[in-house]
Amino acid sequence: MTARLVLASASPARRTTLRAAGLDPIVIVSGVDESQLTDLPPAELALQLAGLKCAAVAERADLPPDALVLGCDSVLEIDGEALGKPHDPAEARRRWQAMRGRSGVLHSGHCLRDVATGRTAAATGSTVVHFADVSDAEIDAYVATGEPLEVAGAFTIDGIGGAFVTRIEGDHHNVIGVSLPLLRDLVLELGHAWPDLWS
Repeated sequence: MTARLVLASASPARRTTLRAAGLDPIVIVSGVDESQLTDLPPAELALQLAGLKCAAVAERADLPPDALVLGCDSVLEIDGEALGKPHDPAEARRRWQAMRGRSGVLHSGHCLRDVATGRTAAATGSTVVHFADVSDAEIDAYVATGEPLEVAGAFTIDGIGGAFVTRIEGDHHNVIGVSLPLLRDLVLELGHAWPDLWS
């Protein structure tokens, strides 16, 4: 029984990761307002946002009948605080000054819905990320690239920011925004075979 993956995310890194794993998702951006959820623990926030994104796209009438809709959202937890996308350079600079030489936990919520059955499976992947003790000049140069402004935690490991991450503990795909092992588990939970999603 084949199924078609629909990615409810605008993230090019998620799409690239999925394509490298043999999946070719249809991308439909959810348009969910991420600011509507507040005061949740970071891992729960990531999971709830993923659920909102999944639901927003799964309710559309123009999906393939065999669609599996995947919603994902990532937040970085430092000192118990959830850090999403900084959006402006000053905030990205402050984040990096607080993060450098330290570690945080990157939580990526995953929510997968089988449109044909209405069943949903969801889980959060968490990966510990250790940051280099970067200089103010490096922070300024990195922020000037624009890369950290629109990514959770103000960093990437698959781009310019990769040099500023010294070590991770856990699934590196999860830090990019979609954990392939976790997604496989959700696919199996909904009664599908992982190879059935390969394009």
